[in-house]
Amino acid sequence: MSSAVQIADNPIGRHDRGAGAEHPGAGRARPSVAAGVRTTAGFAWRIAKPALAFLVLIALWELAPRLGWVDKVFLPPFSTVVEAFVELIRDGSMAEHLSASLSRSLTGFAIATVTAVPVGVAIAWYRPVADFINPVLELFRNTAALALLPVFILILGIGETSKVSLVIYAAFFPVLLNTINGVRTVDPLLIKSAASLGFPAPRLFQKVVLPAALPSIFTGLRMAASSSILVLIAAEMVGARAGLGYLITATQQNFQIPDMYAGIIAISLVGLVFNGVLVAFERRFSRWRTTPAR
Repeated sequence: MSSAVQIADNPIGRHDRGAGAEHPGAGRARPSVAAGVRTTAGFAWRIAKPALAFLVLIALWELAPRLGWVDKVFLPPFSTVVEAFVELIRDGSMAEHLSASLSRSLTGFAIATVTAVPVGVAIAWYRPVADFINPVLELFRNTAALALLPVFILILGIGETSKVSLVIYAAFFPVLLNTINGVRTVDPLLIKSAASLGFPAPRLFQKVVLPAALPSIFTGLRMAASSSILVLIAAEMVGARAGLGYLITATQQNFQIPDMYAGIIAISLVGLVFNGVLVAFERRFSRWRTTPAR
């Protein structure tokens, strides 16, 4: 009788084990799907969060003058400013002023970068150079660029040379100081290892020092780009016949308030584009950097 019970029980046991083994990965599939959903939701939120902040700002700008919170003469609704922006693009005024400002800022920014990086490397790497140049650099570094605007105009005139020179002055020091900091903070072990492998000085700079200093240098470039735009706009407000700074001043004096805000938005967009381009270049040239796991 006991054997009969065993025979009867065995098929049921085999059936139960087979049923339990039908989907061995089913329990693991649910957590992986949930993790994928969480990752997608987190990525979407990282994109939507800044967009949501911009939408709130635009909605507040649109509603504040329409609801009477501020005088719409001095702060027109955002839609009115957009119409003025589109009209400036249509009649070619925005392109004229934007190209004038971009040519000045890019020229000054490029000259400042080409000169500041080698000088920064020399100061950081060679102590005699640092001892010789540092006192003069400290003097000019603590002098605001806009404070020297009258001096630039008196010496170089009111034309393009004074504006480009002011941009060079404003952009030079952020790049210089961050280059010095980046070179001085390179891991000495990396330099010793490269020197022990027989790297000559040019290869040592190319393969070790400059790649390690690139993050700090790009931080200086981003700061310099912002400073160059701000200083240039101020210079164009004083003496210019074209440029975004001139556009803002001229429209304010003629009481074309929507056009004035359109010029301000154009400056903000230029700054965002500059920063985005520099961030893209930094990622391109710093691909060797490892990002910490989140």
